[in-house]
Amino acid sequence: MNAIDHHGATVPRRGAALVRACHPEPTAAVTLFSAALAASSGRTARGVGLVASAVLAGQLSVGWSNDLVDRHRDAAGGRADKPLVGDGLTPATVAAATATALVACVPLSLACGRRAGFTHLAAVASAWGYNLGLKATPLSVVPYAVSFALLPTFVVQGLPGAPAPPWWLPAAASLLGAGAHFANVLPDLDADARTGVRGLPQRLGAAGSRGSAALLLAAGSAVAALGPARPWGLRVGVLAAVGVLTSAGLRRDDRTAFRTAMAVAAIDVALVVAGARLD
Repeated sequence: MNAIDHHGATVPRRGAALVRACHPEPTAAVTLFSAALAASSGRTARGVGLVASAVLAGQLSVGWSNDLVDRHRDAAGGRADKPLVGDGLTPATVAAATATALVACVPLSLACGRRAGFTHLAAVASAWGYNLGLKATPLSVVPYAVSFALLPTFVVQGLPGAPAPPWWLPAAASLLGAGAHFANVLPDLDADARTGVRGLPQRLGAAGSRGSAALLLAAGSAVAALGPARPWGLRVGVLAAVGVLTSAGLRRDDRTAFRTAMAVAAIDVALVVAGARLD
């Protein structure tokens, strides 16, 4: 028999709801991308594990806090797909999980090196700034641009001597993160309008957000492909593939848009892992 908690939900069901509340797709994607970048930089298995653990903890705290802060707005908007609205997940459970992940993020980040650790904590703080109010302002894209730029910087600074990353790496990540913001918001535009969220994508509308996502994703891919030295054939091939994927994915339903952004980012990370030098 499954154990029953004091709210009447089975423990496995509550656990599944908690996983859904952390925004599992972007959490997993960002963690895997960071681990792949760490592996390509020549880190030991322990070093890669520390990077992945720190990023995972930070992403979990951001995802859970997002749903926790937005729970009343999600309820007002009829977001039954949100675990805190439709699955009976309690705010206390999510708050405890958020605090645990955030506390764990601090030593895990600093274990990667003092300078690198503070860089990663700044990335997490920027993402929290989005959750705590910037998402409803014209500056909503700024935390995405800042946090994504700081993630590869964190990975590189954890190498011996805490070197600075090559210019194109945080620039590409920043552009991709900003593009992901516009793509991610597309499915929620109607609900956001009902609950008064007025971030930059909401102000631009669906057409403006799609165009912004496409432009930013293409620009990020161009920087990732053309920034480091690499044979021209590979650069052109990657950019062509990204162009086709972006054009096709952003024209489909809004739920596909964010997955398209993640696929573009995955291609760009693979490009970096395959041939970029981080020293």
